[in-house]
Amino acid sequence: MKKIGLAWQILIGLILGIVVGAIFYGNQDVAKYLQPVGDIFLRLIKMIVIPIVISSLIVGVSSVGDTKKLGKIGGKSILYFEIITTVAIIVGLLAANIFQPGAGVDMGSLQKTDIGGYVDTAETVESHGMAETFVNVVPPNIIKAIVDGNMLAIIFFSVLFGLGLTVIGEKGKPVIAFFQGTAEAMFWVTNQVMKFAPFGVFALIGVTVSKFGVESLLPLGKLVIIGYATMLFFVVVVLGGVAKLVGVNIFNIIRLLKDELILAYSTSSSETVLPRLMEKMEKFGCPKAITSFVIPTGYSFNLDGSTLYQALAALFIAQMYGIDLSIGQQISLMLVLMVTSKGIAGVPGVSFVVLLATLGTVGIPIEGLAFIAGIDRILDMARTVVNVIGNSLAVVVMSKWEGQFDKQKANSYLQSLNDTKQKAA
Repeated sequence: MKKIGLAWQILIGLILGIVVGAIFYGNQDVAKYLQPVGDIFLRLIKMIVIPIVISSLIVGVSSVGDTKKLGKIGGKSILYFEIITTVAIIVGLLAANIFQPGAGVDMGSLQKTDIGGYVDTAETVESHGMAETFVNVVPPNIIKAIVDGNMLAIIFFSVLFGLGLTVIGEKGKPVIAFFQGTAEAMFWVTNQVMKFAPFGVFALIGVTVSKFGVESLLPLGKLVIIGYATMLFFVVVVLGGVAKLVGVNIFNIIRLLKDELILAYSTSSSETVLPRLMEKMEKFGCPKAITSFVIPTGYSFNLDGSTLYQALAALFIAQMYGIDLSIGQQISLMLVLMVTSKGIAGVPGVSFVVLLATLGTVGIPIEGLAFIAGIDRILDMARTVVNVIGNSLAVVVMSKWEGQFDKQKANSYLQSLNDTKQKAA
């Protein structure tokens, strides 16, 4: 009997979840039965992410062994992240100006959704300046940072700890071996957790569709279509162009990450694929030292899909209210987004919160967000995929920039995937 691959299992779970959600639209019992299944899956993912990030970073940094070299990788990574996310904001603004998704929207046909929970978070974010964001990178208590899931603080500590192990030489080798074993064990755990993914996807999508219904998309369909089309353009043209510059094909990366992209799309969470993403990019010819640093850092600073969507959604709301933003106001919006989109990594509903913290600065009514809250999950699925592809490509770019990308290993891995596919067929 032919074995169904993980990607197909997740896809089947996604389709069945949509069908069940549509059939039981408005039935509160669906959420009562399915939500615990989805929550268990998300908890399983959260359970494995931090141990993998800590162990992989410590092993990766200790293998670099050079503070200056690591600092150079970090500086280049942040520079690349800033350039790409700025391009994403510009693409989002251009798409909104060209296609005018908010023009002519009948606001009477739109249903408001409560966004009170996001407002409280946004007020906290607005009081957080960029300086405070950098201060919070240094954890006063690493155990508390781990409990809170403060990824930037965890990265900072792990990098320092890895460097410390390198400096002490022979004494540090048993500790490095311990973390190497931890990383390998956690990758095994990840593979077991992924077997539950189709059920988690089924439950999460089923709950979403049963709450909002398929028809809730119709009044805001133009935003959804333009959002998806713009993100597709960004992946194929912008990220595809960057990939070509470094000698890889963006479609090979997408094919390589097929399972992870379907999972990220279904769950609207890039966290769910972080462990497997690190594992696959190493197999694709990127050194562990760069992979273990760039991917976790990119999850905070390189959210291409999210920043593109934030620019598009901000102008959509302005157009919906008939507000014509000048070029100067749009540049101000871009500059504000460049800062706010970097400062609140790890906040639930991060794109929504960034918009709440940003709209008021250019005179756009934040109440407009209540109209698009219902479809935020649908758009979140797409921007999560773009975030994952962007961070995967960033690892290749940094590896190539450092002259450490193993093209032969990458080609061998792609060939092995093709051989596996042919055997399965």
